[in-house]
Amino acid sequence: MKTFLIPTDFSEAATNAARYGLFLARHLQADVQLIHAFKVPAEARAAAQSAWPLNDYEQVKHDAVVELDNLRHQLEMETIGSPAGNHISRVSGTAELGEVSIMVRNLVDHYRSPMVVMGMSGAGKMHRLLLGSNSQELIDKATFPVLLIPNIPAPRQLKKIAFATDLNKGDIDLIHSLASLARPFNAEILIVHVTNDKYDAPAHQHLVDEFLNEVTAKAHYGQIYYRHVKSMDVDHGLDWLSEHGQVDMLAMVHRPHFYLEKILKGSHTQRLARHIRIPLLVFPREAHGVCF
Repeated sequence: MKTFLIPTDFSEAATNAARYGLFLARHLQADVQLIHAFKVPAEARAAAQSAWPLNDYEQVKHDAVVELDNLRHQLEMETIGSPAGNHISRVSGTAELGEVSIMVRNLVDHYRSPMVVMGMSGAGKMHRLLLGSNSQELIDKATFPVLLIPNIPAPRQLKKIAFATDLNKGDIDLIHSLASLARPFNAEILIVHVTNDKYDAPAHQHLVDEFLNEVTAKAHYGQIYYRHVKSMDVDHGLDWLSEHGQVDMLAMVHRPHFYLEKILKGSHTQRLARHIRIPLLVFPREAHGVCF
């Protein structure tokens, strides 16, 4: 059974992400593992203690386990009666001392999880991810897809997924993987390539035709479409897409100097607030053979 990992700090933003992760898991016939990483209390660090007292550790872990159990119960109660086929996802939780990024990477290997789902801090602040500075480290070093959920009520549907590409041949395998996410929803996959007005039209069309032919041969999914967006740069093009494309999820690869890096580095604020009103699926650079 597939297992989606969902880090949480028990905030409303994290709980919202957990709701969305469970929504996907039920349709994709996967289980959910809630994750909470706790640290040594600040007062213990300030006292320069050489070791954290065992009874303090046990109490903090006990409190975290109780919170996880409450969250699990809340999620299960909220999904009673909601349609998702005949599958009932098993929701579990684990709490450990340590860093979020290390805990997630270890558990991804343990469960062979196809996806990590986590929350964002809010509109216009995508670079300040919910779980702190380790979250960007997690995305930068991830060998697995990470789905970032905005802190707004998520629609309980998935009709169209946009995949932003620069026509890199490595993206073809990822579009094939994306089809396994879209198929249970019969969702469209919209392949989006943004260029400026200086591109060579005949050469560009040749690249597009070659790319789409390989996508068709690889993905075997009839709901894939292509859209060329001409814009002064990629972020303006995706601004247009987010406003007019009726997209439920945006997917892209985390490559150096690509659009995602600008978002994560926080180089834009007002315009990017619109992008984070939909979930963002981040594929690692070397992702291959992912099956959701």
